[in-house]
Amino acid sequence: MAKLDRDGVKIHYEVHGKGPTILLSHGYSSTSRMWDGQVAALKDRYQVVVWDMRGHGDSDYPADPSKYSEALTVGDMAALLDAVGADRAIIAGLSLGGYMSLAFNATHPDRVQALMLFDTGPGFKKDEARAKWNETAHQRAARFDAQGLAALNSSDEVRIVRHRDAKGLAGAARGMLAQKDDRVIQSLDKVAAPTLVLVGANDTGFLAATDYMATKIKGATKAVVPDAGHAANLHQPALFNQAVEAFLAKLPQA
Repeated sequence: MAKLDRDGVKIHYEVHGKGPTILLSHGYSSTSRMWDGQVAALKDRYQVVVWDMRGHGDSDYPADPSKYSEALTVGDMAALLDAVGADRAIIAGLSLGGYMSLAFNATHPDRVQALMLFDTGPGFKKDEARAKWNETAHQRAARFDAQGLAALNSSDEVRIVRHRDAKGLAGAARGMLAQKDDRVIQSLDKVAAPTLVLVGANDTGFLAATDYMATKIKGATKAVVPDAGHAANLHQPALFNQAVEAFLAKLPQA
């Protein structure tokens, strides 16, 4: 366990194993604990880096709303790679972590050996759709302000984790879950890295987004995990790991 200092904001991260680096980013209101099953499966062949986004888990929960943003999150990811000595890495994430992985690729394509996008979406081209998403994000933030951690939902990737209080989650909802523009979705046809797009068969909210990314990203590999919902890695860990390892096995050696 270690802490990365990002202009006074401490970011919690862990490094497991040795080999090519995989950076795993969790979903909104989850933490690095959601990846324990993947760490166990991969650490004998890879250097697996997991971390808690700002406002989550064992990272800091800054009071300043400006300390939460897509750009700062992408910067955190780049700083983590620097901290573990990885010029390039396999960049992977679920839900918000997948979106941030795409944002990282749009900003630092030279640092991406491959992309793995799990149960996620690329954002929205239409302002109206983005505004609707953002309204939901701000409603979640307001519930955390009003109810504290009692506002956490009971989804599998959330039940297994721990947060110190809800202030960070509210800040992350407003600054990181909410989206400012269409930069990420417009970057899909420029993705050059080998890409795995994976979704749980029962994750109905992200099936269309998965199909869209698989179509727009040149040469993308699509995988559907049967009998799994939004946290496909927790619902069907063996099948999830099998799909991930099959994709990794085909990557050219860095």
